[in-house]
Amino acid sequence: MKKKAFSSVMTLALAGGLILGGCSSSTGSTGDSKASSGDKTVVKMMHLWPEGSSNAQYTIVDDIINAYEKEHPDVDIQTEILGNEQYKEKIKVLSASNELPDVGITWAAGYMKPFVDGKMFAPLDDIAKEDNFVAGTLDAFSVDEKPYAVPLELNITPVYYNKEIFKKYNLEAPKTYDEFLKVVKTLADNKVTPITLGNKDRWTGSMWYMYLADRIGGPEALNNAINRSGSFEDPALVKAAKEIEKLVKMGAFVKGYNGLSNDEAKGYFMNEQAAMYLMATWELPNYTTTPDVSKEFKDKIGYFKFPTYEGGKGDIDSYVGGPGVGLFVSEQSKVKDEAKEFVSYLVEEWGKRSVVDAGVIPATVVDTSNGELHPMYIDILNDLGNATNLTLYADVQMSAGVADVHLNQIQALFGGQTTPEKFAKTQEEALAAEK
Repeated sequence: MKKKAFSSVMTLALAGGLILGGCSSSTGSTGDSKASSGDKTVVKMMHLWPEGSSNAQYTIVDDIINAYEKEHPDVDIQTEILGNEQYKEKIKVLSASNELPDVGITWAAGYMKPFVDGKMFAPLDDIAKEDNFVAGTLDAFSVDEKPYAVPLELNITPVYYNKEIFKKYNLEAPKTYDEFLKVVKTLADNKVTPITLGNKDRWTGSMWYMYLADRIGGPEALNNAINRSGSFEDPALVKAAKEIEKLVKMGAFVKGYNGLSNDEAKGYFMNEQAAMYLMATWELPNYTTTPDVSKEFKDKIGYFKFPTYEGGKGDIDSYVGGPGVGLFVSEQSKVKDEAKEFVSYLVEEWGKRSVVDAGVIPATVVDTSNGELHPMYIDILNDLGNATNLTLYADVQMSAGVADVHLNQIQALFGGQTTPEKFAKTQEEALAAEK
């Protein structure tokens, strides 16, 4: 296996070989968690996998909860389920009023740190030791070497594409950025939407920018700008913004992308109205295992690595990705012990089930030798095993305030409301102000 050089912001020393591993609502306030449901202890959980848009993950969590309650008849797990953006907004509200759920979802690094600093998340070093996580994944959820959440997922971000659309226009999966631009131009000239993008959510556009920054300047360019050993006005980062500007002018993205949510944009790809979709491997279930998606559609979907840039410093085996979401336990929970026990159980079972049942890459090392995996899943695992770099999503690396500046600038760049130079300068000023 190749030697791996990972982001200085999030060191992820991957283990050798393959790395395997609509909403319901709760009632009452989180502060009343000690209250019983009959003679049962109530543990309240919030997660972000609605049955409609994330069926595979929803089903796994629901099955795990049912199994846990059967094994622990004195415990009642009550769930509230929201979509990604709605979840983030509600967590902000609940944290402000000190009413976090007993168990909830968090992102790593910069996103999580304010919650830890505010003593809102309980340390989980007592249960994290019991779980066999892929080496390094727990680091992204740790502060001062102590974990305050346990990771569920490990992701890389490929470009999914519709093989049938490509074949119709005699196109092949591009390996270089020039080849990629030719694909975009051919599709646009034939009035086919090249790429779907839901940039209302902003982090979606950030991934396009991150890849261009990586391929042009190497992973150190963006990482150094964020960790302050470099600058966001690095010529490579400005050039990456210019490439985004060029794609926009070419008509690369679906019409109205800055007003579409990720879920809305994904519909264009699922309905074969767009040829490409860049998204993390949490989307794998839609192309491998989800029963609600037809085999006919799944057979049409392939993926390719983000292409190399001529003269750039980036490697085609360098990825935007890292640990996905993790589980936290509220420091203020009145049922903290029960919540921790449930989290430990959920993480272990998620690792066992997510591989075969959903095609989701877990953060735990799981023996899948007895399971039958979809070929795309195996290919992704092999790619992950050969990764030369894995850079954590930019907005997750940053503090909340700077992340908001970054995401707003991403949307402005895609919307033609700023120049590449001003895009870089605004973010550099926000980062420098925190020194």
